[in-house]
Amino acid sequence: MKRFFQILLKIGRILLMVGIPVLVVGLGYWGFLWFSSQQPEFTPASVEPPAFLVGVETATREPVTFEIISQGTASPRISTTLVSEVSGQITNVTPSFETGGFFTEGDELLNIDPRNYETVLARAKLNLARAKTRLETETALTGHALEDWKRIQELDESKIEITDIALRKPQLEEVMAEYEAAEAELKKANDDLDRTTIRAPYDGMILQKLTDVGQFVNAGFQLARIVAIDYAEVRLPIVLNDLQFIQLPQGTNSEPIPVTLFADIGGKRSEWDAQVVRTEGIIDEQSRVIHAVAQVVDPYGMTQEGESILRFGTFVHARIRGDDGGELFVVPRHAVRDGSTMWIVMEDNTIQPREVSIVRSDEEYSYISNGINEGDVYCVTPIDRPLPGMKVRFDG
Repeated sequence: MKRFFQILLKIGRILLMVGIPVLVVGLGYWGFLWFSSQQPEFTPASVEPPAFLVGVETATREPVTFEIISQGTASPRISTTLVSEVSGQITNVTPSFETGGFFTEGDELLNIDPRNYETVLARAKLNLARAKTRLETETALTGHALEDWKRIQELDESKIEITDIALRKPQLEEVMAEYEAAEAELKKANDDLDRTTIRAPYDGMILQKLTDVGQFVNAGFQLARIVAIDYAEVRLPIVLNDLQFIQLPQGTNSEPIPVTLFADIGGKRSEWDAQVVRTEGIIDEQSRVIHAVAQVVDPYGMTQEGESILRFGTFVHARIRGDDGGELFVVPRHAVRDGSTMWIVMEDNTIQPREVSIVRSDEEYSYISNGINEGDVYCVTPIDRPLPGMKVRFDG
């Protein structure tokens, strides 16, 4: 009997150990269900996505004259290597015969020792005087021979024909040729003496000085590199696609095209008026462009005071006036997406895409003929992955 009570006590302990946790879990689950049933139902509120802040502009047609943008380097119209035509030692150079020195047409630049050429000139004068004396003598002898023949004809009626030798015609022709040769030698001697003074062939500037006083030079020796300063020329490359918007000069009688050249020099913007006067007439095989040549009159301001100086070698940008494009919409280039799509802001501040017809685009603007209407408000702010009907907001 005692053993039986011990077994019951043991079973009771086991049931107590298992039952209490089960009872606690059950009560907790029942409490959770009860509290859940007492809470009010939660209804999520609908929140509109925020409107995207954009910049806008209003479409307006305006008259357009196309501009072709290009660039190039100013260079002289004429570049010459000045050479000596005679031999001798350089005895004098003028102050303007320095690199960067200016001169006008006919100015003396340097002198070569003239003494040898003065001697040759004196000898040529002597030879000419001798040839003149011989010519006059032979002319007189020819006249006497003709008179003698006439007397013989009066005494002898046989009518004998006189020969050229009897009239001394070959001798006269010889001395006449000698006289002409002496005259030519005198002219050459005078020219050679004159060539000992090197003069400027045009208004220009010394680009590089190659010799100085004391240098012995031969004929053909290079003395300096000079350039003309009446015009500066700029080769302006024009891509083939832009040729439809400009009428380039085709000949000497073609009207020049206005060009504005500009450059930032020393932190200051300078501008020059120029004209496209010709093209080079060929398309570059590598770059596939054609070069137009623009000219600037008096780039160094020698005749026009107060003008900006355009030094040779200056890199300049150019705005070339093109054809009239008519009435077009001019919009910032970045307002057009995917080649030909613009986003129009509607009255309810949503955006909708429009396909537009683009006549031309440059670095800053696109020129549109159709696809948008006068007064349309369009986005100029790039939107990442825009969608039709997207809400936007803007100032103004």
